[in-house]
Amino acid sequence: MNRNARIFCFLVLTLAALAGCSSQPATESKKAGTAPDRVQGKAKVIEEASGATDAALNAGGPSVYIKEGDHRYRLFLKTAVEVVDGKEYVAEGVYAQKAIDDIGDPDQGKNGYPLQSSCERVVRMAWGDLSFDAFDADVSLLCAKVKRYPARPVFLVTRIRPATSADSSAASAEPKKDADDEEKDVPEVSVAADKQRAFLIAGPTVQTAPLWEPAGGTVRCKVIIGPDGKISSLETGVQLCESMPWSQFRYQPPVQGGHPVKVNTEIEVRFEPRK
Repeated sequence: MNRNARIFCFLVLTLAALAGCSSQPATESKKAGTAPDRVQGKAKVIEEASGATDAALNAGGPSVYIKEGDHRYRLFLKTAVEVVDGKEYVAEGVYAQKAIDDIGDPDQGKNGYPLQSSCERVVRMAWGDLSFDAFDADVSLLCAKVKRYPARPVFLVTRIRPATSADSSAASAEPKKDADDEEKDVPEVSVAADKQRAFLIAGPTVQTAPLWEPAGGTVRCKVIIGPDGKISSLETGVQLCESMPWSQFRYQPPVQGGHPVKVNTEIEVRFEPRK
């Protein structure tokens, strides 16, 4: 009887150990199967590349951008894809700057941004099947682009297709287009930054400095406030300004003489140093 009990216990422990081993690959598989980043919007195609770097980003084709909300994503293409200017597309892949910042940096950006190892991981995340030569070239290209324009989104494309009516944001695109058409007829006025500040309802004017500018500082960002009180346009190429979440800003809808207007103004933003 004791012998049978020992055999039974041995079998139970063996089965439990096998179950534990089999569960490990499932966990790894889940990590490997993380959903790709996704952007959707109208494409902007620029036929003439401005240099060797742009040509490499385009995989030999024209420069391709997708505008989604207040971000304009520069597509980094592994192979050339035919994209029609003005048509709406869905792109899947890796949002490079976000992925690099998520990886992190133990030196908080004090020894350069981005790290070579971060660029390597991001390229592997998007295109794990590249040859050694192609991999090294794409890593160097990504690092150079992000270092020069750290706040301008570069998106490594794994798949791109025309948007369909089934896509989640397709239905909301039409009303926005109508609103843009109406805004063209709204007059624009200039308002001093100090005066316009009194009409701010919500907006994070204090930010933690990004990894690529760890010392932080204070900047004045030129913007256009639409008649709905939202930021409709950023009128500067200052990188710290481009990194701001402008969609979170809300102002009292501007009016002049009882009629809606657009406001040309500046917003002061303070970036606190990284610790």
